[in-house]
Amino acid sequence: MPNTLHLVDWLDWLLAMHHAEIDLGIERVQVVAQKLGLLPYPMPVITVAGTNGKGSSVAMLAAIYEAAGYQVGVYSSPHIIRFNERIRLQGRLATDVEIVEAFKTIESLRDGIKLTYFEYATLAALWLFFQSKLDLVILEVGLGGRLDAVNLLDADIALITAIGLDHEDWLGSDLNQIALEKAGIMRSGHPCICSDPEVPNSLVKYALANQVPLNQFKKDFWIEINDQAWSFLTAETNQLSSYENLPPSALLGDFQYQNAAGVVAVISSLQPSLPVTQSAIASGLQQTEHPGRLQEMLIEQQTWWLDVAHNPQAANALAHFLKTQPQPMVAVFSALADKDIQPMIRALLPYINTWYIADLLEPRSASLQHLTDSLQQAGVLAQNIVKCATIKEAVLTAKQVAPVPVLAWGSFLTVSQTLATLNNG
Repeated sequence: MPNTLHLVDWLDWLLAMHHAEIDLGIERVQVVAQKLGLLPYPMPVITVAGTNGKGSSVAMLAAIYEAAGYQVGVYSSPHIIRFNERIRLQGRLATDVEIVEAFKTIESLRDGIKLTYFEYATLAALWLFFQSKLDLVILEVGLGGRLDAVNLLDADIALITAIGLDHEDWLGSDLNQIALEKAGIMRSGHPCICSDPEVPNSLVKYALANQVPLNQFKKDFWIEINDQAWSFLTAETNQLSSYENLPPSALLGDFQYQNAAGVVAVISSLQPSLPVTQSAIASGLQQTEHPGRLQEMLIEQQTWWLDVAHNPQAANALAHFLKTQPQPMVAVFSALADKDIQPMIRALLPYINTWYIADLLEPRSASLQHLTDSLQQAGVLAQNIVKCATIKEAVLTAKQVAPVPVLAWGSFLTVSQTLATLNNG
């Protein structure tokens, strides 16, 4: 255990303590949670899983409930710049001191049980929320759902966003199997909202077999959009309430309407215990912030777009947005080696004329050769690929083509390293 009050030292120690970055299963973390006195959890829990859209949905939920006056705890991952981004208390980031105190408490009770970095972070968040006596906790699943550390708590309501292919080494390459992993966050007798309009049949069967009331987008609820507003509508026989003339979310991209529909369905379902006015819903949607998701920055008269899209489904959504933007554009691009990189690239081929690439220099990152091969096999000409030693070099090189806009994308790490360079030079 680090003999220090510095968060960075604790994080370095955590990374070194458990050799595996991912070690799915909730048995270990559940035992430590019991020792911490966290089970059963004393406050309402919303758990959010999905391949894409879960982070944006968590951000909208938090903004709306905070606009309604509730004290909210939010746990999400990964972070973009600082670890503290993962744990939000009452609208603010947890401080270094608070997180270190949580880590020290966990370590004092861990009793030799091995925990991954993510499991440690999850327990720290839950402990801090417990100490703060909040009105509501919103938890974002890290990977899958059934075996994710977040799933040690029984959710009062589950939200499952868009389901696609990602983390195939862990979750498989079959959508029905992936959906079952997401379905693992459901609990018998507690509602589940699914904002994916094409729900795999395995998820529907799981809900039925486990007596989970399931509300599906475009079946049990849907939306109507006009130029100025949108409406959330439900069947007359449905217990959800309808809301008309809602403002668009502050988050960009048409796909955010799908996420917002799932969010409003959750809020509608919880109205008896956590009432929220339509005014608070509108205010929260307009105030939602989520860095790294179609984030726009103007740097010395050059527009930069930052997006963490890191799988084919997310890349297609990003491409749909780029249709509305001025062309041409250049990209700062890198990805992890275990991602399906070629379909991601092909989705953006019509919008990018030059690719500035670099190895992320992190575990699992794709090498420069891997990135080059993927680009060329996807149809990018060699003369349109600029190889750089680091993302920082790629960013600084891309700045030289101003005012041509730049898209930095492909991984959370690509966005994180790009932001660090843009903010600090």
